[in-house]
Amino acid sequence: MTGSETLLETLDLHVTYGPVEAVKGLSLSVRRGEIVTLLGANGAGKSSTLNALVGLAPRQAKAIRFEGAEIGRMATEAIVRRGMTLVPEGRRVFAELTVAENLLLGGARHQRRGPLDAVEADMLARFPILGQRLHQKAGSLSGGEQQMLAIARALMSSPDLLLLDEPSLGLAPQIVDGIFDLIAGLRDRGLTILLVEQNAARALEIADRGYVLVNGRVEISGSAAELAASSSVRDAYLGA
Repeated sequence: MTGSETLLETLDLHVTYGPVEAVKGLSLSVRRGEIVTLLGANGAGKSSTLNALVGLAPRQAKAIRFEGAEIGRMATEAIVRRGMTLVPEGRRVFAELTVAENLLLGGARHQRRGPLDAVEADMLARFPILGQRLHQKAGSLSGGEQQMLAIARALMSSPDLLLLDEPSLGLAPQIVDGIFDLIAGLRDRGLTILLVEQNAARALEIADRGYVLVNGRVEISGSAAELAASSSVRDAYLGA
């Protein structure tokens, strides 16, 4: 169930790489306890938006507020400590490290909620397959297992807001089902999620609200049901 408290708000966000402006005045909000999805074609500015929110892309904005605090000038480490973390596109686990070592790195800045070993135990309860692979190198895992590890590693910092960038990319259809069930389950346990996902139909099935980006700008926004019923969204993104 979603709440009315605004957890994240950005006003007039711009992301520029040299002469290329990838995000052009984007404004959005995410309320505590909901899944919000960003939809759009490749190059629409979705990943750039997520990277900018955590300080990994050059950004300018009238405001980027997280839990009421302005974070637009904060470094990535400070943003993670405040409770926002990103699972990047392509998973990017540390292939030569074990599953346990990847989790330990994810919890390196855990400072707010109890002992780190308790957080790890919670992750292994949520992701039992990782417990079975704990001493394997991450590079030996399947694509779906690596995605689970990437999400678990991010959750080791006990975030209030999880940014997910293309979690189903490159995964087999049966594995995709499990990933979306996992994301919905995280929201049901109270985690707030901002989701970028190529599979628009599946994203709208689990999301509460969404924004459609076109050329770095918000073209359409609304509830997931409204977007799924929109003829322009159906024609462009849902294969109808």
